Amino acid sequence: MIRSITSRRNPLVARFRALAEEPDITGARVLLDGAHLVREARESGGTFEVVAVATSRLAPETEEGLLARSLSADHVDVVEAPDSVFTALSPVSTPSGIVAIASRRPDVAAAICAGPMAFVLAVVDVQDPGNVGALVRAAEAGGVTGMFVCGASANPFSWKAIRGSMGSVLRLPVVAGMSTAAVLSCMKQAGVRAIAAVARGGMDPEAIDWTGKAGIVLGSEGTGLPEEVVAACDARVSIPMSPHVESLNVATAGAILVYAARRKRI
Repeated sequence: MIRSITSRRNPLVARFRALAEEPDITGARVLLDGAHLVREARESGGTFEVVAVATSRLAPETEEGLLARSLSADHVDVVEAPDSVFTALSPVSTPSGIVAIASRRPDVAAAICAGPMAFVLAVVDVQDPGNVGALVRAAEAGGVTGMFVCGASANPFSWKAIRGSMGSVLRLPVVAGMSTAAVLSCMKQAGVRAIAAVARGGMDPEAIDWTGKAGIVLGSEGTGLPEEVVAACDARVSIPMSPHVESLNVATAGAILVYAARRKRI
């Protein structure tokens, strides 16, 4: 049965706003906006703390209405809110009509590096949540088995990054909040070769041995990886580019390197 709330002062509004403003760095609780992400969470085995749907989108023929009723039938706590209240629940400027707080099992750093064919992506100081989300999406698509988001990077479990990942962060093992040194140490102890992405002077991706346990370490949008991080890695890789192009968008570069590695690993 779908219950109703009618006021922006309802405690549920505060729960949604708090998670939007301070996303959980472990990813145990995530804020989802839109039918696509709510459905992805359901299909990936996540559980729901609460789902909210706008009154204007509760009609049986709408995607949001069908999903809300289906979730309610599965004993998920679903609430209806007038559009004026729903705008306070949704983190986006143009609300989609359905939002949720979902739970996922936090991932463990050691487990990301543990598999005999571990293929790891570590992103360092990538501050734009859209880029972080796009990197998670490219990582899942390209066969990465686990991902670290470290240093001063944006939280991959923020609603903006989750939206950028199109739901990939709900499936791919991702650990955030560790220092870069701790991530490199974890990779080294597990025997994962760390390959630093640098703008110039590295090996061609086709010349790298990507087999076995390997990891790509990718730096920030503006300055790339700090020199001490590059020095701590086992090899360097650079994407061949026209001399007139200084660098690529970090999400684009990450996708190219993930797929270059994938070709050698298949």
